[in-house]
Amino acid sequence: MTVITVWQGPKLSTLEGNNPLPLPNSLFCFPSAGRYLVRQVVAGFQRLRQEQRSMATKAAELEMETNEHSLVIDALREADPSRKCYRLIGGVLVERTVQEVLPALESNKEQISKIVESLNTQMQAKRQELNEYRERFNIRIVGEEEASNKATEEREGAGTKGGGTGVLVS
Repeated sequence: MTVITVWQGPKLSTLEGNNPLPLPNSLFCFPSAGRYLVRQVVAGFQRLRQEQRSMATKAAELEMETNEHSLVIDALREADPSRKCYRLIGGVLVERTVQEVLPALESNKEQISKIVESLNTQMQAKRQELNEYRERFNIRIVGEEEASNKATEEREGAGTKGGGTGVLVS
């Protein structure tokens, strides 16, 4: 669940996940950039997060396609170049030889890999934009700070306990 707390001058307003608390349109955030409605800030933040998620989903799908291409390419390299194989092109199953299909598959794999790299750079830019937006409007996500504090405590606690060296002996 996402909880966003926005400074409202003398009071704080909290919006939770998909069910924001009913807030009057007169509540404003006062960052250095100017006055914004809380709903506008939350909508912008959620839009950026959704864009980042959709990029990550698409990148994962394309990575899976790259892996499938690699498996097929490895299998076809071991096959006789004159052997018949079938390829699905635009919903039509076409009969070709391994010799004809292999270069096309390798080319497709390279193109997909380039697209994945491009998506990864776009995701990094979107992550930076999202972080800047969070800093600009002082957005904090509940649970994120608790998780980082808990991890820090566990690391510090492991140093004080005997046997917490991180080595597994069987």
